[in-house]
Amino acid sequence: MERPRITLKPGKEQSLQRFHPWIFSGAIKSVTEMPDEGQVVDVLGSDGKFLATGHFASGSIAVRVLSFQPAEIDKTFWLSRISNALNLRRSIGLYPNTDTNIFRLVHGEGDLLPGLIVDIYGDTAVMQCHSVGMYMARTEIANAIMQVLSNTVIAVYDKSSGTLPYREKYNPSDGYIVGSENVKVPYLEYGNKYHISWTDGQKTGFFIDQRENRLLLQSYARGKSVLNTFGYTGGFSVSALKGGATEVITVDSSAQAITLANQNIELNFGANAPHTGVAMDTFEYLRTCNQNFDIIVLDPPAFAKHNDALRNALQAYKRLNLAAIRRLNPGGLLFTFSCSQVVSKTDFRNAVFSAAAISGRQVSIIHQLTQPADHPINIYHPEGEYLKGLVLSVM
Repeated sequence: MERPRITLKPGKEQSLQRFHPWIFSGAIKSVTEMPDEGQVVDVLGSDGKFLATGHFASGSIAVRVLSFQPAEIDKTFWLSRISNALNLRRSIGLYPNTDTNIFRLVHGEGDLLPGLIVDIYGDTAVMQCHSVGMYMARTEIANAIMQVLSNTVIAVYDKSSGTLPYREKYNPSDGYIVGSENVKVPYLEYGNKYHISWTDGQKTGFFIDQRENRLLLQSYARGKSVLNTFGYTGGFSVSALKGGATEVITVDSSAQAITLANQNIELNFGANAPHTGVAMDTFEYLRTCNQNFDIIVLDPPAFAKHNDALRNALQAYKRLNLAAIRRLNPGGLLFTFSCSQVVSKTDFRNAVFSAAAISGRQVSIIHQLTQPADHPINIYHPEGEYLKGLVLSVM
């Protein structure tokens, strides 16, 4: 059956000719027949020549491009894309790996699969669909994952209920597409062990994108007191203790997260580790605590998810970083992050600069951080670079 064909307005082909994987609704001139949500469509230039194939959506991003060459979006396509993604993880040493079995297998546009996230936790793959097109293809994708990772993965869990657009219409429910919840293996990151729940946890269960930054913290932690804020299940706290920190405090507003953080500390270091979990708002903790620290980690959730919230978000980053700088001992280190896609590197650095200037202390940047290699950034899609981080030395 012939696919619906979308023709672009004159001059709107340029972004596709530069291989940007999104087509906005305002670029569309005509449609041969109105596609269903998530349907595969072909995109033509104003001259009628083929430009791309992708998933249709009724929002502002009208098409997410799957291929810039004519292609059937079938079993062979999914196998090829998943194989390519796994080969990248092989090349950077993440698969196979006896010390780390937590990694991102598919990172949306970075792996030429816009709208799809797949994370690997030991022998389980956890999927999140951010587009209806990917959700409609989830069974085929799961089967491709099982085939490509047949030696290690024995279950695929779909966790799209919180990420799928138009949830009211599709009524998605999380659950196993392949396998069952009886899968149990140690979940490892650089040898550190973690309890991970993809059914109840945030994102797919763990913040995989901070793996290399946790390892960096570990290298600085010996003999230091460490405050890990927005600590979730204690990833940075485990790394700090592994590196030899003498005291670690984990702060998160969620009591459930603190419980898991405490469990992860005990899993790795026993019940007597020098760790304290505090269920409290981070701003409130920094305002009321009566001690200073050698290292502070600020890893907040996205303060801005759209441009309308950008100004308030930058003010929040400034207030947060100022409060942390004031709680650092002389010579202390601040690991500070933004995961807000709409906050640019420049915006984030300016917010941190403002906080440093108000503090009146001498501050130097010693590391500039980003997302790891299993969260690749499509060079034609700069929007994919969402994680920004700085390590500051504060005198």
